[in-house]
Amino acid sequence: MTQAPGRGGIDAARGPSAPHAFAGNPLDRANLLRRDPAWLEERLRDPAARIVAFNRLDVLVDGNEPPRLLWLDAGVLPGVDGRAAPVFLGLDGGAPRWALDVSSLEDPARALGLPEGVRFAEVRAAADLLPGVETAIAAEARSLVDWHARHGYCAVCGQPTAPRLGGLVRKCDACNAEHYPRVDPVVIMVVTDGERCLLAHGRGRPGRSYTNLAGFVEPGETIEEAVRREVREEADIEVAAVRYHSSQPWPFPSSLMIGCIAEAASERIDVDPEELEDVRWFSRADVLRALDGASEEELGFRIPPPITISHQLLKAWAAS
Repeated sequence: MTQAPGRGGIDAARGPSAPHAFAGNPLDRANLLRRDPAWLEERLRDPAARIVAFNRLDVLVDGNEPPRLLWLDAGVLPGVDGRAAPVFLGLDGGAPRWALDVSSLEDPARALGLPEGVRFAEVRAAADLLPGVETAIAAEARSLVDWHARHGYCAVCGQPTAPRLGGLVRKCDACNAEHYPRVDPVVIMVVTDGERCLLAHGRGRPGRSYTNLAGFVEPGETIEEAVRREVREEADIEVAAVRYHSSQPWPFPSSLMIGCIAEAASERIDVDPEELEDVRWFSRADVLRALDGASEEELGFRIPPPITISHQLLKAWAAS
């Protein structure tokens, strides 16, 4: 019932290039075509249809090193019929791609007829090894699977909801309310005074990990205003100019990280102890050493891994 990656899966050599993990999704989401329920039914019966499975939000990968997403053919559906509806992800050159939550199965491997050596992998860890386009597909699929699992009831009247448009919306038949997956915008910024940047160590974080300041955009707020507010609240640093750099989908559960470069207009730090244990200035030279792989023992701190936009923002700033 399985289809080998490279035949049924996305070709890692195809698709748009992207600067970040979880970005660059090559699938055509077919938002106009998916309005037709008959078209969706045909896509599920299509011999070229393939399904990526999730168990408790871990994604199915093959037994190779490095791994690839393991795509299953639609023949697995009778084994999970009535448990969770498949979610339409899009078209890969005309071939339908779906996601399926198999968490309700007592033994997913047996129910799906999986071969030896395959496994369900935590998506963040797998992203270090998967081809870039597959991390993007995994991000879309994980966010949608998680949203459907948590939104089975209407927020208006409390009655059960059902997926429509291949899982792009859930509708309540009792009050006709429609509920769409949400994406939470988060600003994340390199705050710099030229040769230094501001990094924070969060409360409860392991070791001496330092990362960029970040926070959710609040209602009625622009990106620039959110950057200035978060930096002022967390470190009491005033920010002048704010420049957009890039963005990254972050499927934990479903955020959009909006990366910015912010120019500091003050220097003295006053840390918000509710959220952060420490905030301090780091020299460009020390950040470059961290990017080059110097250890936490050598530096006294470490930065986030390359799959994060935080790492890529620091890399762009340090090289500027």
